[in-house]
Amino acid sequence: MSDDTGRVQQTLDRIERRTAIRRIAALTLLATVGVTTYFGIGYLAGSSVSQLLADLGRQMPTFIDSIRDFLNPNFVDFTVYSQENEVTGLDGLFQSFAHPLTFIETAQTGSSGLLVSGAILTVVIGFTGTVLGFPLALLFGVLGSERVTPFPFNFIFRGTMSTIRAVPALVWVLIYIPLASISPIGAMLAIATDTVGNLGRLFTDELEEIDEGPIEAIKSTGANWPQVISFGMLSQVSSSFVAWTLYILEINTRIAISLGVVGAGGIGQYINGRISLLRFDEAVAGLIMVVFIVLTVELTSSRLRARLRPGEHEGKGFIEGLRDLGSPKKWLGYGDQTN
Repeated sequence: MSDDTGRVQQTLDRIERRTAIRRIAALTLLATVGVTTYFGIGYLAGSSVSQLLADLGRQMPTFIDSIRDFLNPNFVDFTVYSQENEVTGLDGLFQSFAHPLTFIETAQTGSSGLLVSGAILTVVIGFTGTVLGFPLALLFGVLGSERVTPFPFNFIFRGTMSTIRAVPALVWVLIYIPLASISPIGAMLAIATDTVGNLGRLFTDELEEIDEGPIEAIKSTGANWPQVISFGMLSQVSSSFVAWTLYILEINTRIAISLGVVGAGGIGQYINGRISLLRFDEAVAGLIMVVFIVLTVELTSSRLRARLRPGEHEGKGFIEGLRDLGSPKKWLGYGDQTN
């Protein structure tokens, strides 16, 4: 009995020692992160943290004044109508909707100096860049899979995609300056290049996870290698490929906004220009448009991806599918709205 008690005590002591060691290790890690962060902030500021806090304190009144401007968005540049008639504040938004034909005129300008046309330009840059990058992403993604191209030759394509991913889209737009300058076309090419690396890698990863059964079945019919790839491999991941493409479209729309900040056109260029002129009330109107763009693209993409889930819409015809697209509850994800 005493031996059992001794073993239990030894086990408890061992558990307590391990617990104590884990606690000490966690506290050490936390202290290390804190100290590293402290000196990192000082390194970024080029001075001590105390001096940085003093500088921030002196700038705080100016920052608060700018925040007040941000709380009063000015939609004077919302459309051609609001700009030409100098309709400021939220009235620029409401008056533009009261004259709906002005949206057509605004869209036709293609100007980054107007919120509506800048937003359209941003979405078009993201969309066309995604479409142009898709074919090479598909090619490199398929050839980068070891199921298609034997090792180590598949790393020729994997390495190419990794190299592309290593260079941010913001740098790609600078690389394309000799070809297309800092312009919407340059932004489109930068996004297309970035798409090849990002989307292609996702395609490769999907192909690595497919089942062997359909592949063997296609091979048993005497199909050639392109037919095996098409019907045995790609048929298993077609829905996933579409879903990933829509996801990359969301990301590319955000990238298009950031590229506009460096002068490549779109809503980002509008915001950068207004901030440079210290017209924060107009800049925040641009930020509101950015939120609207991102939420709209993300909502649309997420609902389209949801409709690709197996079994969600089995037995529904084309007309019923269109009717579901017009259901607000369906878009918001509220259960089954077929009844």
